[in-house]
Amino acid sequence: MYGFIHISLHLVVPIALAWIFFRNDWLKAALIMLAANLVDLDHLFVQASSGPVQCAINSYPLHTMLPISLMGALLFLPWKPIRMLGVGLVAHMLIDAAGCGI
Repeated sequence: MYGFIHISLHLVVPIALAWIFFRNDWLKAALIMLAANLVDLDHLFVQASSGPVQCAINSYPLHTMLPISLMGALLFLPWKPIRMLGVGLVAHMLIDAAGCGI
């Protein structure tokens, strides 16, 4: 059940954030933020530990603190599509971090 909720959040949250923060360009923003889910491609290159808690943070290269910090920095750049991508990436990491406590 957790996996279904987790994947659903990765789809619903970017669309909701696009609607809230980029209402005039919400469809474009939603597509860019959904594309931010491609950051999970790093899961293909690393074997994560299999345990009762599937925490992606610090388990995969693009889910470590340096890349996450750089993703957060995208929020402050002036080009709107880059900010949209930053919102999507930060939301993605927050959703993944929420899964670490379960």
